[in-house]
Amino acid sequence: MTDVAAVIRSRRTHKAFGPDPVPDAVLRELFELAAWAPNHHLTNPWRFRVLGPRSLAALKAAADAQVPGSGAKLDRAPTLVVVSTLVGEDPVAAEEDLCATAVAAYLVLLGGHDRGLAGYWRTPAVLRDDAGRAAVGLGPDERAIGLLHLGHGRQEQRVPERAPVDEIASWLP
Repeated sequence: MTDVAAVIRSRRTHKAFGPDPVPDAVLRELFELAAWAPNHHLTNPWRFRVLGPRSLAALKAAADAQVPGSGAKLDRAPTLVVVSTLVGEDPVAAEEDLCATAVAAYLVLLGGHDRGLAGYWRTPAVLRDDAGRAAVGLGPDERAIGLLHLGHGRQEQRVPERAPVDEIASWLP
C-alpha cells in the first residue's frame, strides 16, 4: 500500500471538532495542493472562501431563515471553507469545471487528513439560497459545490463497509 492509498483509506467524515481553527498557513498549503486537481484547459475554476465571524454569522442567519435551527450545524467545526466553481456559457466546460472543483475540494480534505486534521464535506441548501450566497460572497458566475468543515477531530470514526470492486467496476470487451 502506498502512502496515498493509506491516506485515502483512513480519511473519515468527522462532525465533532476541537475548538482550535486551522492556521492560515495550513489552509494556504491545502489550497495550493487543491490547485493540482486535473482540469481541462487549466481553467482553475475552483474558488475557496474561508469564513470569518461576520460571514459565518450571516450564513447562520440565512440558514435559520430557511429552516429554523439549521444554522447550529455551522458551529460544528472551527474552520469553514466554501468551495465554489466558476460557471461560464459553455455547458460542457461548466460540467468539466464542476467535476474538477469536486476533485479539488477532496484534495483539501485528503491534504488536511494527511496533516492530522479532520474534515466534513456538506452541501447545505443555504448555499443555493440567495441570502446564503450573498452571505459568503458568491457571484452570479459561481456555483457552490460544498462547505468544508475543518479542524481537529475529537473522536475516532468507524471504518465503513465499502462495496467490493466487482460490484462497482466492469471490464468491457
